[in-house]
Amino acid sequence: MTPSTIKLTITPEDHRIARLTAAAIGLSLLDAAIPSPLPGVKPGLANIVTLFVLARFGWQAAAWVTVLRVFAGSLLLGNFLAPGFFLALCGAIASLATLALVRHLPARWFGPVSWSILAAIAHIGGQLLLARLWLIPHDGVFLLTPIFGATALFFGTINGLIVAKLLHEHR
Repeated sequence: MTPSTIKLTITPEDHRIARLTAAAIGLSLLDAAIPSPLPGVKPGLANIVTLFVLARFGWQAAAWVTVLRVFAGSLLLGNFLAPGFFLALCGAIASLATLALVRHLPARWFGPVSWSILAAIAHIGGQLLLARLWLIPHDGVFLLTPIFGATALFFGTINGLIVAKLLHEHR
């Protein structure tokens, strides 16, 4: 009896996802190296790649890049299955769910900047909700909402402007 082999066919799409995920992981590691005045306040640089992928290749590709980035980044940073991993995953899922909806809004009024802001707000909202339900069982955690909301608005705007410029340059 011979062992069976499974042959995987690697497509150009797989290569593209891998390259873009590697870029997102690199930006995620850079993000982790930036000192933060408050835990959880980060620029979200990897989201630039997610938004670029969403605009150029669609939601499914953006979802692959995001989920792979969260898993690989947590392994590289040594926090896989730690609370930070689950917070990142929950934020990513909330952000992806929001992007699945907002990408269908009229392009005349909504684009990379508004997508980025809404995704950043959803990301922090998902994280705060998980923190409240799991880590800090007290409504006081929601007192941080204005601080996190303001940083989501700020960094969401900056990242969205970067994505808009990248998309304009890569037409």
